[in-house]
Amino acid sequence: MTNEEKIPFWRDDRFWKVVIQVIVVAIVVAVFIFLGSNLVRNFQRLRLNFGFGFLVDRDRPASFQIGDSPIPYSATDPYSRAILVGLLNSLRVMVSGIVLATIVGITVGIGRLSDNWLVRQIATVYVETIRNTPLLLQLFFWYFAVFLRLPKIDNPVIFLNSIFLTNRGIYLPFPAGSLQTWLSLGFLVLSGVLAAILWRRQTQVIVRGGASGRTLQMGLLGIAIAAILTIIFGLDWQQPQLDRAANSLEGGLNLSPELATLLVGLTIYTAAFIAEVVRAGIQSVDRGQWEAARALGLKSGLVMRLVIFPQALRVMIPPLTSEFLNLAKNSSLAVAIGYSDVYAVSNTISNQTGKAVEMLLVVMITYLSFNLIIASLMNWFNRSVQLKER
Repeated sequence: MTNEEKIPFWRDDRFWKVVIQVIVVAIVVAVFIFLGSNLVRNFQRLRLNFGFGFLVDRDRPASFQIGDSPIPYSATDPYSRAILVGLLNSLRVMVSGIVLATIVGITVGIGRLSDNWLVRQIATVYVETIRNTPLLLQLFFWYFAVFLRLPKIDNPVIFLNSIFLTNRGIYLPFPAGSLQTWLSLGFLVLSGVLAAILWRRQTQVIVRGGASGRTLQMGLLGIAIAAILTIIFGLDWQQPQLDRAANSLEGGLNLSPELATLLVGLTIYTAAFIAEVVRAGIQSVDRGQWEAARALGLKSGLVMRLVIFPQALRVMIPPLTSEFLNLAKNSSLAVAIGYSDVYAVSNTISNQTGKAVEMLLVVMITYLSFNLIIASLMNWFNRSVQLKER
């Protein structure tokens, strides 16, 4: 019996893989140490102190106003309160923008594949125009050419006797925070859960036809009608009221020109990219799937909803994640039109206090956290729609 000859470590591929990884980690650590020590030396040379204590120091008030504030705020509040306001402003733009851009993008993406020539051409012109124009230029257009050009508040444009368009912003009906509103919202949540259950059940039986599929369809229709009636009559809607004597509008929801510009601009811009993702995802599904679904007697709408779109979704989610992340990052362009998001507020604090490094870290950590949350949710959704191998 011969003993197996031992391979020298310098000829062992596993050894060199470990060595290379150790070297890379050492280089990265060395770079961070160098940058950190350089930062410390510069702080000492300029006689500056690094720290975040100034954010909660009540003896150092923010001393600046914020026009769009979803929570009570005054110039006497500490800097941490101002950052919280900017954070909430960024969140409402990101969340609303993602929802609206997804709805518009899916609609336009399906329109790009429509059999109707006019719908297809309109969708194509929209996508090609918006995708090939800089976002900052579009924001300037919406701000200076549209929203600031609306009539003055004493002569607003009125839709349905409840929506007011003025150069001070858009005023919309909004539910008051009453018990009636909260009860209605609870009913809507329960209706949504029940509708999701019925929708899933309907997907399983609709291809077979029969009474069970029709019964589920009627149940979904009943839930939809009940939800619509609840939204219209159940919620305690607060209508904007025009006071011509005081030259003001009170009540309801006010979207300032800056907020409306950012929301509309990001929605329309991102939706153009989402539309192309949707179109590519749908076209990635094999043509035989369309033919097989039609052979079962399914109508075009059911073919798209039950057969094509679920398969296309597996292809669409990764690029959709990138578009959502881009929307979150592009919201920082709010500073160009004067909207007080977290970046604009942090920039103001940096100019006042000279704490540029600290505020830069706050902004970086904030956007990193936003994007990691979005990416985590989309990755979870991506795993839930993938085919499960046995």
